[in-house]
Amino acid sequence: MNPGYILLVEDNLSDIDLTKRAFEKARITNELRVAEDGQEALDCLLGSPGAEQAPELPALVLLDLKLPVIEGLEVLRRIRGNPRTRRLPVVILTSSKEEQDVAASYDLGVNSYIRKPIDFGQFAEAVKQLGLYWLVINESPPPAKA
Repeated sequence: MNPGYILLVEDNLSDIDLTKRAFEKARITNELRVAEDGQEALDCLLGSPGAEQAPELPALVLLDLKLPVIEGLEVLRRIRGNPRTRRLPVVILTSSKEEQDVAASYDLGVNSYIRKPIDFGQFAEAVKQLGLYWLVINESPPPAKA
């Protein structure tokens, strides 16, 4: 199992709570850190201006698209554009059903695109499968050299 933390980038407090509950139900024990807007997410991943050292990278990023400050697609673009984070597993976890969002996400290099189910039971099952695949089965890439 990948022991790293999971970065959830989500601005909706209800969705944050549901995700935490789904992780508990699925017995995913990785620490779940939350960034509530795109800038906060980038600061967590790339460091804030003037920081002396680069921040620890998560095992997985769960990224919503509709975010304040910096939209999710721009966050993804910057993650993929940075040599240190370009290999980081990023899963879009959103309620957007827009075909252009799916296409743009894959064009920018997202690893997976998951629509949030409305029903909590279905959402909990999706989180369980997501955790099983990305944290247990998947072979993580070696860290990129900056």
